[in-house]
Amino acid sequence: EVQLQASGGGLVQAGGSLRLSCAASGFTLDSYGIGWFRQAPGKEREGVVCIYRNSGRIDYVDSVKGRFDISRGNAKNTVYLQMNNLKPEDTAVYYCAADPEFCSTTHFYAMAYWGEGTLVTVSS
Repeated sequence: EVQLQASGGGLVQAGGSLRLSCAASGFTLDSYGIGWFRQAPGKEREGVVCIYRNSGRIDYVDSVKGRFDISRGNAKNTVYLQMNNLKPEDTAVYYCAADPEFCSTTHFYAMAYWGEGTLVTVSS
């Protein structure tokens, strides 16, 4: 089976940190575009960060630059999102997604593979 699963969410106070994990089964992520996306209550889903497939370029949205860090694990089926200095506005369900051709922080709905989200709640 081809599956993605995000995990690692939880409740954290403002200024704290969490690390989210995205694990793939049935394929390896090193040859895919991959990104993290989130949806806050009452808002549309938005992009957080992408790793482009061919170049490896990493593209963060402005709201998380300097605070969030995406990285590939030593295993080829794992990607992480380290979230530091969390703010209440970061509260959302976070999703990872992958595609054999692309990743986009703005046009991500066509990405082929999506995992179930993990809830991050940041208290004031």
